[in-house]
Amino acid sequence: MTVARTRIAVYPGTFDPITNGHIDLVDRAAPLFERLIIGVAESPGKGPALPLELRVQLARDAVAHHAHVEVRGFDCLLAHFVDQVGAGVLLRGLRAVSDFEYEFQLASMNRHLIPEVETLFLTPAEQYGFISSSLVREIARLGGDVSGFVPPAVADALQAEWKRTRE
Repeated sequence: MTVARTRIAVYPGTFDPITNGHIDLVDRAAPLFERLIIGVAESPGKGPALPLELRVQLARDAVAHHAHVEVRGFDCLLAHFVDQVGAGVLLRGLRAVSDFEYEFQLASMNRHLIPEVETLFLTPAEQYGFISSSLVREIARLGGDVSGFVPPAVADALQAEWKRTRE
């Protein structure tokens, strides 16, 4: 792996929606790399609540305070996306021990597909360890207040999406 590749990291996910936990990981990882690319996966098989374009825009808004962090949507194999952007590191978050088995499996598969890329695991700050996008979506869908878990624009987008789907 070239040194240039190790200076570029990809933080992939569906970010449906991006949460304060995701942003915390970006805030702590950004100083480690020359470029950090948030790769927002289309993931139609997961049936995302928010369309890809909106997830990308919400993520851009949430990390706009970092000049060298960019957000891109993608609809291909992660290994291909990582190769396209010339990254040498995959950034993944681990909230709890229960995440480790799945993330370890993904890291092993990615090591097979893109052996020149290393996976780096970061844990969120303690106050964000329990936040997940799926829980945030469920709370929002049932009319709960998600403002403590996501940026204001994300809370507004979720509220608008659930209102639209009920009409």
